[in-house]
Amino acid sequence: MSTTVPPAARISGDGRREANAASVLRAVLDHGPVARSGIARLSGLSPAAVSRQCTDLARLGLVCEVPELVAASGVGRPQIPVDLRTGGAGGPLVAGVHIGVPGADFGLTDLRGTVVARQQLPHDGIPAAGLPDHLGRALARFIAERTPAGAKVLGAGTAIGGWVAPETGTVVRHDALGWHQRPLAAELRRHTGLPVRVDNHARAVAQSELLFGRPEARRSLLHLFVGNVVDAALSIAGVVHSGPRSGAGDVAHLPVPDSRVACPCGRTGCLEATVCDTRLTRRAMERGIIPEPHIGLLVDAATAGDRRADALLRERARAVGRATGLLLDVLNPDLVVITETSSTLQPAYLDEIRTAAISHAHVCDDPDRIQIPHAGPAILVVAAATIVLDPLFKSPLQTFADTAAALPSA
Repeated sequence: MSTTVPPAARISGDGRREANAASVLRAVLDHGPVARSGIARLSGLSPAAVSRQCTDLARLGLVCEVPELVAASGVGRPQIPVDLRTGGAGGPLVAGVHIGVPGADFGLTDLRGTVVARQQLPHDGIPAAGLPDHLGRALARFIAERTPAGAKVLGAGTAIGGWVAPETGTVVRHDALGWHQRPLAAELRRHTGLPVRVDNHARAVAQSELLFGRPEARRSLLHLFVGNVVDAALSIAGVVHSGPRSGAGDVAHLPVPDSRVACPCGRTGCLEATVCDTRLTRRAMERGIIPEPHIGLLVDAATAGDRRADALLRERARAVGRATGLLLDVLNPDLVVITETSSTLQPAYLDEIRTAAISHAHVCDDPDRIQIPHAGPAILVVAAATIVLDPLFKSPLQTFADTAAALPSA
């Protein structure tokens, strides 16, 4: 993976110092453990600038030297590698929260996007008005109980479906949860005392792919999320598109070729109505395949050999693939990432998506351009944490200072 942060030689003053710090931190993320001379070569900075930034970043607890990795050549001054200070080295952590329709997923993640603790919280049946307080209390307990002694949690990133305004931390509209203009960031912060950032889960996964995933994502990326809600995110040249009022990515009513499923909007063949978890698990219950509407149970049944479950999942995969083919023709991204439970867990369903997509697309004949998320089944908690980590990597000195000022006193 190559470092894409450009040299900051033409920036002056504090802006130059911040850009230099971001270049160094990104080089260490992509290539660490790496010697300072290697960082200088990768970032285009002078050795002196790299040394200053490593000192600043080490003081903040973001990087550390790894002397045990020094090669014992005996020639010249040894080059001590620098790496991110991750969970194993007592580094800072970030809480990630994915809020779904039947439940939430909590995680603690280090600077490399590695999940060090995780917990699921069912919340089906809790009234919409009381759900933020329920989640906030549970999140506070999770952080208190699962944070290692001496570790610092820098903040909480929260990923959720629907229309989200990240600049205000507001859920503008989430029909399945019954939330409209919900100040979610403020509500969660009241319970945790931590800085909280909120974004749409499709954009969060896209940003996670840019930060931790495949290099081609940094050229252009389409992410399609298929769950109880269906939405998407587009990134060009490393920037995730939000659009006016952060409304980009609503593909729920994209027409699926050959689908005749009725949609609440009054039309037929809309993507969300055709492929969402809600419809799929309801059909599975009607056929006696699973006892309750949970997508994991359906995948488990297929894995155990239930041909009816397998047929339903393959049918959905083909519909997702047909819609993906349309999006490939319109956007022609370097990489398509699809977050969908069965294809994330079983390669056979990803193959179904790829085959259907390529057979319907006119501009793409390469199935390998369609992939599952880099973090596999943990992607949603990693993506939620990325909502906090991405600003840290882009502007480490200022973001860390703002975060430290917002944290409760020890």
